[in-house]
Amino acid sequence: MEPYEAEQQRLDTVLEKIQDAKVQNDLDRKNAEQKQADVENGWNDVRFKSSTYGSLFETAMSVRQQQQMLQERELAMNSVEHQAVVLDRLQARPYFARIDVQEAGSETVEPIYIGLASFSDSPDNFLVYDWRAPISSIYYDAGLGNVTYETPDGKQEANVHLKRQFQIEDGTIVTIFDTDEAVGDQMLLNALSGESTTKMKSIVTTIQKEQNKIIRNTAAELLFVQGAAGSGKTSAVLQRVAYLLYRYRGHLTSGQVVMFSPNQLFNDYIDQVLPELGEQNMVQMTYYQYASRRLPKLQLETLQERFEAQPAGAQKRIIDLKGTSVYFDAMQRYADSLNKADIKVRPIKFRGQEIISKEKIVDIYYSFNENYKLGNRLQGTKERLMKMLQGRIGNEMQADWVEAEIQNLTKEQYDTMLGDNPREFKSDEEETKYLAKIIVTNALAPIAKGVNRNRFININNQFIHFLRSVPKLVNLAAYDITEADWTKSVEYTVNKMKNGELPMADMTPFMLLFDLIKGSRGERDIRFVFIDEIQDYTPFQLAFLKFSFPRARFTMLGDLNQAIFTKENAVSLQDELSRLFDPEKSEYVQLTQTYRSTQQITDYSKAILINGAQIDAFEREGDKPVVKILPSQDKMVEATLMQLVANDEADETTAIITKTLADAEVAYEALRERADVTIIRTENQRLVPGTIIVPAYLAKGLEFDAVIMWDASEGVYHGDDERQLVYTIASRAMHQLTVLAVTSLTPLLAEVDERLYEKG
Repeated sequence: MEPYEAEQQRLDTVLEKIQDAKVQNDLDRKNAEQKQADVENGWNDVRFKSSTYGSLFETAMSVRQQQQMLQERELAMNSVEHQAVVLDRLQARPYFARIDVQEAGSETVEPIYIGLASFSDSPDNFLVYDWRAPISSIYYDAGLGNVTYETPDGKQEANVHLKRQFQIEDGTIVTIFDTDEAVGDQMLLNALSGESTTKMKSIVTTIQKEQNKIIRNTAAELLFVQGAAGSGKTSAVLQRVAYLLYRYRGHLTSGQVVMFSPNQLFNDYIDQVLPELGEQNMVQMTYYQYASRRLPKLQLETLQERFEAQPAGAQKRIIDLKGTSVYFDAMQRYADSLNKADIKVRPIKFRGQEIISKEKIVDIYYSFNENYKLGNRLQGTKERLMKMLQGRIGNEMQADWVEAEIQNLTKEQYDTMLGDNPREFKSDEEETKYLAKIIVTNALAPIAKGVNRNRFININNQFIHFLRSVPKLVNLAAYDITEADWTKSVEYTVNKMKNGELPMADMTPFMLLFDLIKGSRGERDIRFVFIDEIQDYTPFQLAFLKFSFPRARFTMLGDLNQAIFTKENAVSLQDELSRLFDPEKSEYVQLTQTYRSTQQITDYSKAILINGAQIDAFEREGDKPVVKILPSQDKMVEATLMQLVANDEADETTAIITKTLADAEVAYEALRERADVTIIRTENQRLVPGTIIVPAYLAKGLEFDAVIMWDASEGVYHGDDERQLVYTIASRAMHQLTVLAVTSLTPLLAEVDERLYEKG
């Protein structure tokens, strides 16, 4: 029998068994629903008795029993629902690959079919293996012949006799590829030739050997992935999350995995990858969102404000200093000094009157011996303050305002205070005391809550005091900063804070200072932290994240060629990481092969960079980029409209990428009456089908069929420090790249070899 016919027969058999499993799953679902309904109805039989201790105990046991039964039924229901999702996914495409494997010492050659999830028709007969299973790694890592692969029990040896890849649509095998490579170029080419969408797709069928090493790494405490634009680093890392959830199932939940993305737009772009693989999404957030959650009362500098600010001279040098590990160390030394002096506090007030002065709180804070650390010192202070508030209750009960409140109590308020069991009072005096105590306790409750939440610590003043202490902690001259320059920057920050704002450069130091004072031990339940676009983080921010997630393993990925925020500082990032993580427990992976763009676009994009030779293009042919220099903006608009028509005819969606939001607004106003375009103004928007206009800082990590670079003129992109930005824009294109400029082209592109593009 021909391989195609045999494989189709086998596929038909598997699909029949999947359909049988779906029928059984439906029965299990109905059964689980009925059992859950029975448990919920069982609450009607629970009788709440409180007359005696025994009856209270009986009631508690009855409630507990119902809770346990409900929990069991909910777990069973969740399992059935999860299985239903898996079966639906398998029915669409049960598997995508086959390897014939002969284990060392065995005479049997076993065919292993690999899909998105495991499927068996009996406990010992797997018809499909999960792509994350140890044996499946052979498909991604090895060719034919003798291979070694990792298992939980150690290394295993085997011989691979066949590697086969399938394209399956609607229950029919469309194409079969036999290959001696890990993943054949033809299958990869077919995947890469497709159109872009508003959601990132899983790459599970085309994972490359170097990507698989990233996905399955479980040893490194730091996995650092430097990858060229379009090298699949983000896709690989998302598959890595899915692999870890599979590898450590039962010990790791998606809530213990955090991913920091460059912007919310990108979060939306990737949010379907894990559900496609049958896993729940991890915690996804931007660094800005994380900081906003931590600092709800401060207006933080936005991504747009950060990008469009163009600091220069002393201001830029100061911002750079605030991002260094030296500044981080200075903050820690400053915090240590607070064990002896200079803690800043607020007085505690009640009904407009100061009841515990600042001086008293400071005295309490420093009354503990020198062995106390900041966290212990703060806890001891809170305990002392709570006792003082407790002691305040008795004195305050005699106050006139309390008597007035008692006299003005409504019947409802009175009944609420007495509770469910009205009591008999021996005298009016006893009743008054009882009510007065409740009234005072309730009135002091917000004060006590504030003490528990450390609100007596004046963190704003503390941070300003730190800023003013920096010249004693850091050699400013080493950064070409004068004390006058520094004083000026401090006053700028002070004025911002008075308005409830905080600059980006001060955001992370502010959070760290508060954490150090509180003696924070970080979020210790988080096990894995992923940081995308690592090149836009400062050493201070990375040190802070390691401090904030002390038990987590870190995966960092990025492209130093796309450092549009930190720019030249990104180059030293790897050196900084060696200070934070044990080099022996760190692994560095470099991905130089780019898959996103055609060879022509890749060759053009990498020529923009000084070190672009580190990028290898995938051999996928396409048109050369087109560069057009127009005499006016009106002509640029016309050229844009013509290109949009051409892209539409080729069924290619287009992104018009501008430098700033203001530029995006100009493009939108010029085009909206003549073309169907959507402007992306904020990172909270979602990508939509069709043509979009987007500023460059929101396009990071995204890809589009066609890109039009709007106004790549000399007057727009003029500094060498914008080289990474220009590269980032160009490398978003998969199939078509059009560069438009008015009057003169930016020198960053004018220097590119003319053989790499067409002049329009």
